[in-house]
Amino acid sequence: MPAQRRQRADEIPASVGFAPISAASARILILGSLPGQMSLQRGEYYAQPHNAFWRIMGALFDAGPNLPYAERKRRLIAQDVAVWDVCASARRAGSLDASIASTSVVPNDFVGFYAAHPRIESIGLNGAAAAVLYERLVERTLAQPLTRMRRVRLPSTSPAHASMSFDQKLAAWSEFRQLAMAGRTVAA
Repeated sequence: MPAQRRQRADEIPASVGFAPISAASARILILGSLPGQMSLQRGEYYAQPHNAFWRIMGALFDAGPNLPYAERKRRLIAQDVAVWDVCASARRAGSLDASIASTSVVPNDFVGFYAAHPRIESIGLNGAAAAVLYERLVERTLAQPLTRMRRVRLPSTSPAHASMSFDQKLAAWSEFRQLAMAGRTVAA
């Protein structure tokens, strides 16, 4: 039986991300890397049922997976939380961040996003890939005041990040929320 040929990155169709969940009043931005295959199929952020994102959003912002997707989005927006991804598009076989072909990444327009969301104060980066991509592709495009925003690298909510329990992930995300909300109180 012949060995299967591994697909080259340029043979994989580009995955295209979603518009942000946001309102101009947003103060907290949560950034992932790129929607996984199930999310792309369903047209919803973090649609993989084993991803802890919506469970964490339920604990922190009362926007849990038991609610319809539209209601979860509404509740985040009502609490000045925006959700987006670093990548507008990229080539990736499957859903793992490690499979993103780095040379294929097209970052989202953060200059335009921050102009439309001038109250963003804190950025939570959902996992190592989001943090590395943001630092490598976005930071250098931003003017000085925007590079000083509070950024926190958070443990990935992905089921692939199994080295941490849900409770450990929730604790780290809770600390970020407290930090972001404290900054919000000061800025108000």
